[in-house]
Amino acid sequence: MTNVVLGLGSNTNYKSMSPLEILAAASARLERILEGAIFSSVYETRPMYYEAQENFFNLIVCGFVSENVSPLELLETVNAIEAEFGRNRNEEQRFGPRPLDIDIEEFGVVKMNTDRLILPHPRMRERQFVLVPLLEILEKSADFNKKEEMRKLVGKLPDQGVRKCSCEVQQRFSRLEKECFQSQSLKF
Repeated sequence: MTNVVLGLGSNTNYKSMSPLEILAAASARLERILEGAIFSSVYETRPMYYEAQENFFNLIVCGFVSENVSPLELLETVNAIEAEFGRNRNEEQRFGPRPLDIDIEEFGVVKMNTDRLILPHPRMRERQFVLVPLLEILEKSADFNKKEEMRKLVGKLPDQGVRKCSCEVQQRFSRLEKECFQSQSLKF
């Protein structure tokens, strides 16, 4: 099994779904794909790079994929989930608003640089909206070295407006994700 880290974000509606509902539904899909999936809390984050847009809701999920799954196969899977929730890469502004963004932050220890995928994600270490939720998950793990590395990276970055959402938002997200997961179960 290969450990993967995925970053999810949403800041626009799709059809009748809010960004929080989109993240919950996408998380339910990912829970079916990743073994032992662990989700961070949901964070509200100021946009980076292109600031004239709504804040994002972000979270991190860590889990495992089969050794038979390549990074590009996982990329195809997450791109299909993004498209399911209205993402159209041909029509969007780079770093602009989007209903769903799923980045592969890490794929085990794989390092690659192709026109389709760079691993680890090239901007992971400059983004608190990735590092803070990842550190939340790592606090529960035994990987002391990685925790320390992430703490140091977060400490070096300026405040980027990453705030853990309220308990009410966390509970709503959990309820939505569970409902989505159960409704998907009925289809199989």
